[in-house]
Amino acid sequence: MADNRPLDFGKFWYELGKELSDIPMLSEIAPIPLRSNEFCDLYGVSLTSVGPYKIFGYLSIPKGEGPFPTIYYVPKNGSVLEIIPQGTSNRVRSRFITFSIACRGMRNSDKPYAAMYPGQLTDGLDSLGEYIYRGIAADTIRGLDFVISRPEVDKTKVVAWGNDNAILAAALHGAVTHLVATPSYLVDTLEAAASSTSYPLEEFSDYMRSYPEREKLVEEILQYFNLKWHAQSVDAISLIMTESNSGIYSRSFLQDFTDRIQGDVTIHQSEGSTYKDGLFAEKWLTNCFFGKDEKPIVPPHWDQ
Repeated sequence: MADNRPLDFGKFWYELGKELSDIPMLSEIAPIPLRSNEFCDLYGVSLTSVGPYKIFGYLSIPKGEGPFPTIYYVPKNGSVLEIIPQGTSNRVRSRFITFSIACRGMRNSDKPYAAMYPGQLTDGLDSLGEYIYRGIAADTIRGLDFVISRPEVDKTKVVAWGNDNAILAAALHGAVTHLVATPSYLVDTLEAAASSTSYPLEEFSDYMRSYPEREKLVEEILQYFNLKWHAQSVDAISLIMTESNSGIYSRSFLQDFTDRIQGDVTIHQSEGSTYKDGLFAEKWLTNCFFGKDEKPIVPPHWDQ
């Protein structure tokens, strides 16, 4: 496959990082008693990202003496911000600090910009400077800036968990020590979209059908976000979750990307079961942070 990495790839990301570092985080933290309990306290967090733009997140801190290992649930391609992902046992909040953040456009971070879903992934895609994912990448980094500012965080155990944005987090911020990620749309995007009829990749196909004359420009812009070119900056201990052999982002399709990751990599091909895949990820992270003798915290119906 041709090497289409932009010549100014490093310069582009350096300039975004510099722009973000020049903007004060201006964090504001407020307790949320309704979502606190006997084993953890929840807070609403407001941060300032590039723009400047205000983004919102949920910070959960276990009761007791820290520091604690931390799960950073990165911004996702979806409208709703959750404290922890749906289906995750609430008890993980007794063992981990968790921080989830809504990037610009998601609900709770939708003023003045409210994203459309689908629509967010291609918003501004005809301009590198205006493409929404430039701001979303900055929001993702800002979230990590906040995480490592907290004295309760064990900085040797910080996992970025999510989809493509988790990989961007690991590549663009040195605070990530571990990574759990399921690539979904930022590896060789147009090539993958050409073989898919489902979202989120279909969103790019929709865009290209509407603006076929922009294909070359769009391909050039997406190369700045192509995770294949970011992989060499990922030195975190990583778990990459792939689709099955029949899926677009299968192990074989992603091999060029995963081979470039610098840290230790475990690849888990989907077993076609949210339960089995989720249990594998929970066991993997528990083993990394606490050792093989510690049991993962999973929903009760998983632990039968």
